Amino acid sequence: MTYSKPHRLPAAACFAVLCITLSLGFWPFHTPRNQVTWLAESNGIGFGKYGTVWGVGPLNLFAPPESTGRGIEIWIRPTRWSTSATFLSFYTPDKRIPLALSQSLTGLRLDMNLYGPIDSVKAHATVDEVFGQALRRRKPVFLTVTSGSEGTTVYVDGSLAGRAPGLRIPGDSFNGLVVLGDSPRQPNSFSGEIRGLALFNVELSAAQAARDFETWAREGRPDPEGKPRPAALYLFKERSGGLIHNQESPGTDLYIPQKYIVLDKIVLEPFWKEFNLTRSYWSSAGKNIIGFVPFGFVFYALIGQLLPRGRAVTATVFLGTLVSLTIEVGQVFLPMRDSGTTDLFTNTFGTYLGVLCFRHLYPLAESQMPWLRHFFGKAPSKAAGATTH
Repeated sequence: MTYSKPHRLPAAACFAVLCITLSLGFWPFHTPRNQVTWLAESNGIGFGKYGTVWGVGPLNLFAPPESTGRGIEIWIRPTRWSTSATFLSFYTPDKRIPLALSQSLTGLRLDMNLYGPIDSVKAHATVDEVFGQALRRRKPVFLTVTSGSEGTTVYVDGSLAGRAPGLRIPGDSFNGLVVLGDSPRQPNSFSGEIRGLALFNVELSAAQAARDFETWAREGRPDPEGKPRPAALYLFKERSGGLIHNQESPGTDLYIPQKYIVLDKIVLEPFWKEFNLTRSYWSSAGKNIIGFVPFGFVFYALIGQLLPRGRAVTATVFLGTLVSLTIEVGQVFLPMRDSGTTDLFTNTFGTYLGVLCFRHLYPLAESQMPWLRHFFGKAPSKAAGATTH
């Protein structure tokens, strides 16, 4: 059998599709500036599309042995609707995120990571319509999240918003680093404003939540004479510079980097840890599948002229996986992109779908438009991958 010379158009199409695929995978090719700015007319900072702030060192706010409670007060205003945006999290030296607070459309999502008898145990709860008025009226909301022996309670502007019985803030949450505006391990940026943050090593009552809301609204801080006192307090009153000072515990300030960087980015996160049922997850999976269909189509059009059909399929799918792996490894150095193994499966599947599209659709198109073989060659037969002349 004599193999024909490959047509030039498939080779050119392969080069073009490869360039586009790599460009989309590595865009925007650089580390952007950290989009965190001081508010002009009030205490606080604003987060753009990519922004983050983290502690210069661990808080080490160990609670008294008799205390089982924790409390968080935060002035916050989201500026855009987001399916997932982490605005406050805590990161321990053992690479665990014991607590993360995120915006989920108009709701508040609480993610907690507890040590179990064998491994860490993850739990979460969502409180609806926490940020609805803040988004519609463009005003900040005073959020209180507190937990004790009976579970976690959420207050909005001093009023009860929801409860999660049996779900408690992990006891070591306040021992690690504070991270604002993003997740410490994968990009999950929050857009909006944070105007104050207080952490308590005790459970806050409904009366305390209502009282502190009035004090924060009036004075921009909790009552200096009030009880209990916060274990850490950030008033965001500096108005300039790269540090946000802890008013209660010197040496645990927050740092605003000049460049946007994910604190400790995951390399090729396992797919079973990435998996979730959110709309954004499935939307991303769908885009990754569709994005590699053209890759499988044009590369099989070329490789199918050089190899028998079965080997051409294997070679094309393997090449798609290799390109996907290259992108995922390269994305480790791009803080705004996720590096995970889920994309390896979706991109590989998209490549295979592209192969199927060429094998089943191209012969039909060629039978109706014979001139196509002058560009892509004759459709590969079942016995061989190239035509004979």
